[in-house]
Amino acid sequence: MTQHQFDAIVVGAGPSGNAAAYTMAQRGLRVLQIERGEYAGSKNVQGAILYSDALERIIPDFREDAPLERHVIEQRIWMMDDAGHTGMHHRSDDYNEESPNRYTIIRAQFDKWFNRRVRDAGVTVLYETTVTRLITDARKRVVGVQTDRDGNGIFADVVVLAEGVNGLVGLRSGLRDELRPENVALAVKEMHFLPQEVIDARFNLKGEEGVVIEAMGTVTDGMVGTAFLYTNRESISVGIGCLVSEFARSGAATPHGLLDRFKAHPSIRPLLEGSEIKEYAAHLIPEGGYRAVPELVGDGWIVAGDAGHFVNAVHREGSNLAMTTGRMAGEVVANILTSGLSCSATNLGAYKTLLKESFVMKDLKKYRNVPKMLEEGGHNIMNLYPRLVNRAAQTWFRVDGVDKRAKESEILKNAWRARGVAGLLGDAFKLARAWR
Repeated sequence: MTQHQFDAIVVGAGPSGNAAAYTMAQRGLRVLQIERGEYAGSKNVQGAILYSDALERIIPDFREDAPLERHVIEQRIWMMDDAGHTGMHHRSDDYNEESPNRYTIIRAQFDKWFNRRVRDAGVTVLYETTVTRLITDARKRVVGVQTDRDGNGIFADVVVLAEGVNGLVGLRSGLRDELRPENVALAVKEMHFLPQEVIDARFNLKGEEGVVIEAMGTVTDGMVGTAFLYTNRESISVGIGCLVSEFARSGAATPHGLLDRFKAHPSIRPLLEGSEIKEYAAHLIPEGGYRAVPELVGDGWIVAGDAGHFVNAVHREGSNLAMTTGRMAGEVVANILTSGLSCSATNLGAYKTLLKESFVMKDLKKYRNVPKMLEEGGHNIMNLYPRLVNRAAQTWFRVDGVDKRAKESEILKNAWRARGVAGLLGDAFKLARAWR
């Protein structure tokens, strides 16, 4: 392949890489996309949540043929102790709208569909190909990539690094630091298959309605992490994840052991009863937030998606940030090249301006103190407070001849015994600071 045969090379075919490649191809650029897997999505068997707004801005008619599972009409947030849960439950028929806001999807199917749209837009896609390094010129400007397939290298005006959280190409090229254990979570997921009518009955659903459950508490054995359950058409995605630093601190806990514990919980076990497990996957998730975002642009390169740590861990949002950053990266590159300019770090800096003005960086900045708060008080948040909340609920709802004033007093005494006034005030201050 000759020098500058392509305008842009995209490394990765996940949501961010597909969004970037599609956006640039729609603007008339010659784009090459390189994917390590056998096909886009081949490394992603798990279920996930798709936020329609982000995709609609890229492919307005996606609902016509995208492999969507269920649209979400109900959200449950649970604080779990060993015997039960206390939580918030939101359900509305308003979500049975013509263009739903959230869907459950199977990533392997969805990524494959998205990448087919990318190819239809004119992008050249190489599968089962690994980018081994970035090629630079005498001025240290990135001018292409070396792969395990082409010894001469492939050249372009810009390389979009949408390679995921591991970011090995960026790491080997010195564009980013190694992942810090406290900034990344290891999540494990399973797919439990059941007939659609069984899922409908267990979750009080009909048609294509879906439910999402997100949980925290003793199921993570005191470690900082969360668990989840999503309903698909004929399967249930169930999983759990904790910070890598927490697994290292624990020493004994294993991801699969936590998942087994979650599945056996009295609140979860009946929902999975009789299901057949067909798929299992492990996945790293960037959760360092605003302070973990690496340098995003340089001479001839730009970063999007998980490689840029674009995940809002507080609201459990990732796919929408991936697609949004991929689209913005593609738009900036297209604007530069169609204007006859070079993809210098200065020109690509328009990407950072777009991000700063968007919900992406605004949300990450808003919750920038949450990782530090979890590092300092994660054990209380994940273990102590779920126990206190569930104990308080049991005390309040049991009718056993004890007057309500005495019950209120017992609830307060339990909290004070557990943390003390200073501890409670300190935790409240940390929480307020994290949300500042």
